[in-house]
Amino acid sequence: MAENDQNQEEPKNEANPSDEKSAEKASVSPEEEAARLKNEYLYLRAEFDNYKKNAIKERSDLIKYGSERLLVEVLGILDIFDRALETEVTAENLDSYVQGMSLTKQEFVNMLQKFGAKELECVGQAFDPLKHDALSSVETAEFEEGHVSQVVKKGYTLHNKVIRPAQVIVAKKPSEAQKEE
Repeated sequence: MAENDQNQEEPKNEANPSDEKSAEKASVSPEEEAARLKNEYLYLRAEFDNYKKNAIKERSDLIKYGSERLLVEVLGILDIFDRALETEVTAENLDSYVQGMSLTKQEFVNMLQKFGAKELECVGQAFDPLKHDALSSVETAEFEEGHVSQVVKKGYTLHNKVIRPAQVIVAKKPSEAQKEE
């Protein structure tokens, strides 16, 4: 009989949490519930408005100051050019001056590559209007017709997007008169 007593559960005096919530809701008038929901809505709307303002400010700051790292690098190279311009160039130091300018140019190119800019390779490539602006054409047997024979102004990409097309001269077949010469 002791086993039967253990198997039988005694009723518990704990209240069910869902019953308490139901009782609270029943005691709240519709006007109070509407006021509570309105306050919750106004709070959420204010939170969202603040979020939008912060997002707009962050985007504005990103646009405004996004090039800061690049400019710090450019200013370092500008300092090198300033020192070079202050240097008196003589016949004795001309070679080292030219070498210094060449190294500075290479440092500038490396900095551009660090930020994703890259020079377009053009000579010998098929003319591509998305990458090249044709300034003229020249008759030549050195390159295939429709291929770039000379670059007048270099072109550049930024992360594979052309940001400045190269200005080029395009090869065309030599005329019969030029072939005979």
